[in-house]
Amino acid sequence: MAYFVTGATGFIGRYLVANLVRRKAPVYVLVRKGSLARLAELRETWGVDEKEVVAIVGDLAKPELGVSAADLRRLKGKVEHMFHLAAIYDLKASAEAQQVANVEGTRHAVDFADAVGAGCFHHMSSIAAAGLYDGVFREDMFEEAEDLDHPYFRTKHDAEGIVRRECTRPFRIYRPGFVVGDSGTGEIDKIDGPYYFFRALQRMRKLLPEWMPMIGVEGGRINIVPVDFVADALDHIAHRKGLDGKCFHLTDPKPYRIGEVLNIFARAGHAPQMTMRINARLFGFIPAPILYGLGSLAPVKRAMKVVLSDLGIPRDAFQFVNWPTRYDNREAAKALKGSGIGVPDLESYAPALWDYWERHLDPDLFVDRSLSGRVKGRVAVVTGASSGIGRATARKLAEAGAKVVLVARGEEKLVETKKEIDAMGGSAVMYTADVSDLAACDALVQRVLKEQGGCDYLINNAGRSIRRGIVNSFDRFHDFERTMQLNYFGAIRLILGFLPRMIEQKRGHIINISSIGVLSNAPRFSAYVASKSALDSFSACVASELVDKNIDFTTINMPLVRTPMIAPTRMYDSIPTLSPEEAAALVVDAIVRKPVRIATRLGVFGAICHAVAPKVTQVLLNTAYNMFPDSAAAQGTKDGEPQRLSPEQIAFAQLTQGIHW
Repeated sequence: MAYFVTGATGFIGRYLVANLVRRKAPVYVLVRKGSLARLAELRETWGVDEKEVVAIVGDLAKPELGVSAADLRRLKGKVEHMFHLAAIYDLKASAEAQQVANVEGTRHAVDFADAVGAGCFHHMSSIAAAGLYDGVFREDMFEEAEDLDHPYFRTKHDAEGIVRRECTRPFRIYRPGFVVGDSGTGEIDKIDGPYYFFRALQRMRKLLPEWMPMIGVEGGRINIVPVDFVADALDHIAHRKGLDGKCFHLTDPKPYRIGEVLNIFARAGHAPQMTMRINARLFGFIPAPILYGLGSLAPVKRAMKVVLSDLGIPRDAFQFVNWPTRYDNREAAKALKGSGIGVPDLESYAPALWDYWERHLDPDLFVDRSLSGRVKGRVAVVTGASSGIGRATARKLAEAGAKVVLVARGEEKLVETKKEIDAMGGSAVMYTADVSDLAACDALVQRVLKEQGGCDYLINNAGRSIRRGIVNSFDRFHDFERTMQLNYFGAIRLILGFLPRMIEQKRGHIINISSIGVLSNAPRFSAYVASKSALDSFSACVASELVDKNIDFTTINMPLVRTPMIAPTRMYDSIPTLSPEEAAALVVDAIVRKPVRIATRLGVFGAICHAVAPKVTQVLLNTAYNMFPDSAAAQGTKDGEPQRLSPEQIAFAQLTQGIHW
């Protein structure tokens, strides 16, 4: 007796072969030449040698599986059980690829079974062969399948039809549900079925606390089975006598609805659960032409494409939300009776599935999230690089392999920054320029483009802050002019200068160092916050125009940072602040993740307060305004002794850490 297996190096095949080798009979497996090394690795996993698991080189897409005449003669009359598992199980695969693998591959496998005189042909079909049948689909049903429009449904149905109509050998057909990882280890080799929604659950976990109630969707019952159950059931039923010509549903007799499934995995991943679920069937009243019309609108199509691509969800997955089919499995249950083989409850092994996915298959694991992976060999222009945030950022970029263009007004401190970078083996060039001078901005852009070849990252860090209440600013209109000139017009001049080359090279990232004040609207900073708000709004508008040209904009609403810019306000000596290195880490995060905005939770909370309760928020800010007076310089007097904060002021500053007062 011998076995022959197609798809032995595949997911289900690996588990089945592990069972078959225990029966102490040779197992012949179909492999391509390119998969021989993979088979050698699996032999070690199975604990067998080349005589126990024998490679038969062939190709599913060729007649009689592309097996040589010599191997056909060698196998003739020896194969008692042939298991045909090779197929494409992927909603994202092309219709052509599925036709070749699932339909033509099955025909070639049937011909091969006839050629070698296989004792029994075991065909691994799928519940997809039933299509979206509305009702209970029994194991003896086939032609009754409905809604086979999807390529996967159609090809699995047609493949099973070939076995039923064309196979001259005794055969058995198996239809497993959605196959997930091992119920013990969680192991699986690819993302499919319910795994498509794991990333969305993970994002929810990062955004919201686990206890937050959510509104979700409810739909049909999704039949999920672990791979170890499928392999064990297949092995057991294949060796039972008198079952030829039958079909077996390897399914869960008590499947969960899709909302329940998502909540089970949400609990496994410590994500918020959907406490209220809306049945998707309720949307059936919307006429199909309206839905298709909305879906065909260019903005809607692009938005859906971006969101689904980011979450890794194929669009076809959503048509299965209202899965209408239930699967009767009486034949399988009868064949498995007394074997101890059964479908474990999904709740019991969902944590293992989630853990394995998050450790081994999470797409974020395979993305280079290092700063070096982003900036190595790229040109990064950093304004205000002679001190503070700019200096710390320049060091981090140079350490990661970027070619840093250092920009500042003062040459002496700029030289110090360059010396530090040179000492660490980094690459940096320096240009002295006053970014508040538009002509100097133009000259800087031209020099960088000519001498460095372009600009991949522009970090608009140079800025000016003025802390002065409006009652002390009536005669100081120039404060607003000079703040706007540097923080807004200078930054825009550089952006407009570098953008044409970025668009031409089809890449670029502009990072604007803004302020938490834009979100909190802290008093005394009307000149500063207005200039930063203008830059934020400009970037938000332009980013929407250039997102399809691979140009990214990131705004960092930076909290209070201990830099030379805040040194004149002696009160800040007693207030918690970020260090320049901590602030530079936010710039690194912006480069690595490319978010639209980076802000602290307190800053976001401030923005929400202004939106939800603007009057109350103004009263609170006015209280803070009166609590922290203008400096002596802002009041027009000489700055004497450092301002000492009262316990009340210190407590309030701690509570609102990061906000400028």
